[in-house]
Amino acid sequence: MHEMALSQRMVEIIEREASLQSFQRVETIRLEIGALSCVEPEALRFCFDTVTRGTVADGARLEIHTVPGEARCRDCDARQPVSEWGGPCRTCGGVRLEVQGGTQMRIKDLEVH
Repeated sequence: MHEMALSQRMVEIIEREASLQSFQRVETIRLEIGALSCVEPEALRFCFDTVTRGTVADGARLEIHTVPGEARCRDCDARQPVSEWGGPCRTCGGVRLEVQGGTQMRIKDLEVH
């Protein structure tokens, strides 16, 4: 489950920021997760709750905002929303879609004390 590794990396980032910015506790973590990122939000929540125990993020609320997928067709140059990998172009039916967005996962911001 790669959500565990992602959660551990988030805690590393948060702990580093706590040290640099001198905060003691994180109340809320806001994430942006792309619809095409292959990250399962509920699995991420479970893993995050597990790996934050005893850290500055222990008990923090995890808010997840889903960023829609977007692609450009290499055949007709149309840009379009996509919700899954490998679908056809909605304009020309071509299958040469180049994903342009929706694959990211990032910490947008933290509420801290």
